[in-house]
Amino acid sequence: MDMKQIKALLQEFDASSLSKLKISQDAFSIELEKNIGVVATPMMAAPVAVAAAPAAQSAGVEASAPAAAVYTGDMIVSPMVGTFYASPSPDSAPFVKVGDRVKKGQVIAVLEAMKIMNELEAEFDCEILNVLVSDAQAVEYDMALFAVKKL
Repeated sequence: MDMKQIKALLQEFDASSLSKLKISQDAFSIELEKNIGVVATPMMAAPVAVAAAPAAQSAGVEASAPAAAVYTGDMIVSPMVGTFYASPSPDSAPFVKVGDRVKKGQVIAVLEAMKIMNELEAEFDCEILNVLVSDAQAVEYDMALFAVKKL
């Protein structure tokens, strides 16, 4: 699987009601589990050529999973590995919610990495269509956090 397929799989898994998923093919293996956060451990012994087999395999995953929302429009992605926080503190309101219009530079979340709280700012004016991760969830680099519509 290439990174694009892995990212799509992560998004579908996150939106699904599945709690655990494991896929193995040749020298590639990935295991995902929701109840303790997203655990993605791709292991490759050697480079694997991406052919028609992974496409057929991901089609099998889609068939076994309930109808998951797949977003193909604009996304705001994580610029780092860390923990996603939707609000500045546990007892305060989230920075943004579905339907909010956001201006470029507005803080939309906090990402904690190595005990440092980093504010995530919108890179463009947009409307929040969906929040794709839950509060206090571990996120990966370039993982989609928000589905948005550019304004």
